[in-house]
Amino acid sequence: MLDPGQILVGLEIGTSKICVAVGEVAESGELTITGFGQARSRGVLKGEVIDLDKAAEDVREALAQAEDMADVEIEAVYLAVSGNHIRALNNRGVHSIPTVDREITVDDVQEALRNAKGNNCPAGYEIVDSVRQDFCVDYHSVYDNPVGIVGSRIEASVHVIQGSSRRIEMSRRAVEGPTPVRVEKAVFSGLASALAVLTSEQKDLGALVLDVGGGTTEFALFQKGLLRHSGVLAVGGDHVSNDLSLGLDIPLSLAEELKISLGSAVSEPGERATFHTIPGTQGLPERRISLSHLRRIMSLRWEETLEFVARELAETQWLRQARAGVFLCGGSARTQGLDALVRRVFQLPVARGQVQNVSGPTEVLENPEFATAIGLVRYGAMRSERRPRRWSFPLLGVLSPRLRRKN
Repeated sequence: MLDPGQILVGLEIGTSKICVAVGEVAESGELTITGFGQARSRGVLKGEVIDLDKAAEDVREALAQAEDMADVEIEAVYLAVSGNHIRALNNRGVHSIPTVDREITVDDVQEALRNAKGNNCPAGYEIVDSVRQDFCVDYHSVYDNPVGIVGSRIEASVHVIQGSSRRIEMSRRAVEGPTPVRVEKAVFSGLASALAVLTSEQKDLGALVLDVGGGTTEFALFQKGLLRHSGVLAVGGDHVSNDLSLGLDIPLSLAEELKISLGSAVSEPGERATFHTIPGTQGLPERRISLSHLRRIMSLRWEETLEFVARELAETQWLRQARAGVFLCGGSARTQGLDALVRRVFQLPVARGQVQNVSGPTEVLENPEFATAIGLVRYGAMRSERRPRRWSFPLLGVLSPRLRRKN
């Protein structure tokens, strides 16, 4: 059970927007979003903070909105991190059972997990998340808790997500530097999004979550209730806008507008005879552009992005078994036709990711841009469980961030 009245906060510093979600856990364990904040995002490129002052100013604005709505003073947050520096791998660690009776204890399990977690971390990197997978006892697979089993050797498999310490520190400073708020823990944003939109049944069946943002595309693949593969591609909706600007020879701001109003991730043959008139602006004359050309540019960029993810996941055995399908979230998930393109590339059912088993304002729960922030709140709730489950985060849980009620 979770501590009654527990309040948790998730903060995402995205390429396009800063999102904050405040959640409260009732004594029954029900999670409710009580406040949220959103601000434009400056000083962030491809999911990474590059201008600390601008990013910090936008973080303060989003936090202030969330505090006012939830009527709290935020003291700590779970912070989403992303970017091209994130790397994920599956590690294995071995521990020999030292006791005479060879009965595996909790300490033996933790030692095997620590051995798996500690391998292959390069200089300048830190572990962001480590999620336990399967165990082997004397080379025989064990899919549940191995404590109490008799054996001479236990092997643990752990999915480890690592990130550049320097780049993660930049995100932390955007939060902690100008405010009295501390970062309780950095969390991979793709994992947070998956926790928001997937049910336990979908994780068991096998599901792929694609969080398509402004500057990055994160992915997390679950099978048999466990995180099997994850990663980041530093390409998102902003790259589509840039392609349109170059391909149509128009200002970037106009390309962004056309992407939203006329764009699609698929191009149909009947669009060839359809043209759109662009009024003259910024010294440019009035002109007509082909709708087919516009959507073809978008389609090529999105197809290239999705195929990159598909190729990486094809190297695993799990994608073929993702019977629950693909779930889309993130701001660019609104792109017309993206679900059809995803279905074609991955050959799997596709659905818009909806926040699961959380109550709160409809405009937040149904907004794909808030999936990560809400998932961070759920992450905090899972870390606070007194009895860790097979699919939870097992290694040395941290204290959850709390807030003070305003007087």
